[in-house]
Amino acid sequence: MKKVTTLLSTLALATTLAAQNLPQTERQYLSGHGCDDMVEWDFFCTDGRNSGKWTKIGVPSCWELQGFGTYQYGITFYGKPFPEGVANEKGMYKYEFEVPEKFRGKQVNLVFEASMTDTEVKVNGRKVGSKHQGAFYRFSYNVTDFLKYGKKNLLEVTVAKESENASVNLAERRADYWNFGGIFRPVFLEVKPAVNLRHIAIDAKMDGTFRANCYTNISNDGMSIRTQILDKKGKKITETTVPVKAGGDWTSLQLNVSNPALWTAETPNLYKAQFSLLDKAGKVLHSETENFGFRTIEVRESDGLYINGVRINVRGVNRHSFRPESGRTLSKAKNIEDVLLMKSMNMNSVRLSHYPADPEFLEACDSLGLYVMDELGGWHGKYDTPTGVRLIEGMIERDVNHPSIIWWSNGNEKGWNTELDGEFHKYDPQKRPVIHPQGNFSGFETMHYRSYGESQNYMRLPEIFMPTEFLHGLYDGGHGAGLYDYWEMMRKHPRCIGGFLWVLADEGVKRVDMDGFIDNQGNFGADGIVGPHHEKEGSYYTIKQLWSPVQIMNTSIDKQFDGKFSVENRYDYLNLNTCRFLWKQVKFPLATDASNAAVQVLKEGEVQGSDVVAHSAGILDIKTNILPNADALFLTAIDPYGHELWRWTFQIGRASCRERV
Repeated sequence: MKKVTTLLSTLALATTLAAQNLPQTERQYLSGHGCDDMVEWDFFCTDGRNSGKWTKIGVPSCWELQGFGTYQYGITFYGKPFPEGVANEKGMYKYEFEVPEKFRGKQVNLVFEASMTDTEVKVNGRKVGSKHQGAFYRFSYNVTDFLKYGKKNLLEVTVAKESENASVNLAERRADYWNFGGIFRPVFLEVKPAVNLRHIAIDAKMDGTFRANCYTNISNDGMSIRTQILDKKGKKITETTVPVKAGGDWTSLQLNVSNPALWTAETPNLYKAQFSLLDKAGKVLHSETENFGFRTIEVRESDGLYINGVRINVRGVNRHSFRPESGRTLSKAKNIEDVLLMKSMNMNSVRLSHYPADPEFLEACDSLGLYVMDELGGWHGKYDTPTGVRLIEGMIERDVNHPSIIWWSNGNEKGWNTELDGEFHKYDPQKRPVIHPQGNFSGFETMHYRSYGESQNYMRLPEIFMPTEFLHGLYDGGHGAGLYDYWEMMRKHPRCIGGFLWVLADEGVKRVDMDGFIDNQGNFGADGIVGPHHEKEGSYYTIKQLWSPVQIMNTSIDKQFDGKFSVENRYDYLNLNTCRFLWKQVKFPLATDASNAAVQVLKEGEVQGSDVVAHSAGILDIKTNILPNADALFLTAIDPYGHELWRWTFQIGRASCRERV
């Protein structure tokens, strides 16, 4: 047995080492990875605070939060592409970096994850490509022939806060949110072998069918692509090798996995696909690995949205990429923090309002489980068609393999350019539904902020009702104030599948020019469920309770309680027996007790949930009787991943003064 174990360990190590030795894509970061590890670049701001002189700035960042330029809220100049008085400073950046000799002979791309807004780039004094327009999108330049290998290189970047393109300003900058300027997401060199896999787009279905379109920069006779599917432990499940289509841009391949563990927001099961480009002798030229999940999306007309054959219930929220100290510049940790915050409120969906988020946010949604609506920029204005075509291609090429993405959104609230609707499916082999938020399109009615009565009328229409914004936090005094009535109506109506609250967190900027004052632009930015630093308010707890997938239906218990609760399982997939329930019988201190004693736990225990399938009701037996001196019973539901769904508190009868003496 020991020999077998040793052999298996040796084979596993050999496999790992072999994977490490494959010619894979490398990254050399020129900036920090996010707001927590910025790298200093030389910087010159043309107007506003600290302008007119060369100094230093951390990259990535929004320059206003680093003490430069002018703070400005977008709605101030609503509907005007080139208004007088708009903050229009430019930022000029310089950064020296060394390129190792080992990169010679490879393809080197200079990649910007995002920059606001118009961006021009030079390397060693030479312009590397056309000006980029569009603030929230990855863009790159092939700088292979611009670099000095084994020597220092000079990067120069000029960023204009306002765009020369009227449609970009109307789509991105005349909106109900803060406008910032700067290189606000990371910058890095992407290094690939000279002959490489340029892009991969995956379509993996619930039946185990796996398809991929593999794009190569060169396609010669005799080349092939080997594809291996690995489970979460890195074990190879299956593989195939197909010849590259000579002279073509891409090669399609297919294989099958038996009984795959499926991806949903409740069961975020991920796999890896390793693609290797081989020459005619079988030598690996380039290898790429993509995370993916097996799942099938189906829109059933006048019925609902089905994931893996199950009609889902959307408990969603809109989310800005935002922090008071760093604006739209986040970090991997902060993106994960946002996903965990949503999950803690028992949400299963998020809309990226109103632009694509950081890749790390989507990775967190993949691994932790959230359904995502990925959105092309456009608040009320819209991109012109040539600009939109270019930006959609970049957005989908970056995001296409994330299983968490269920919908594409073409703008917001009439910020749709309908000429772009057909562009999304050109680059997405999964053909995910395309949404018009606050519109009626592709089988979804998504009207915003309808009253209770209006919502009922909308739900009588043939389309699936799914408001992409409802219960605006600014106007109802807190999302929890009206959620119960709306939610009971929405979840019970056969045409409604749920919706997205507006919005996750207040957009309050910590003003460096106002001694740290949190500026919400009056009441415009103060519309979140939680505060700007994610301070939890009453609505947080209301949403958490109402959207718990486990609901205890008892409203009270007494001394004769036998331990049996009526329970509803509102999960879409999980059985109640995947959850645990912790209970405590407690005695409260008297108000007159000078010692201010803590709550006394008289008895406690834990039970596994009973066998109650998703979308059904049953009985939960915690197997206890009430002690004579117990004042209350606490019952806490814990999900399969160890997170609290909700804690119920049941007062046990009412003791008389005489009984408490």
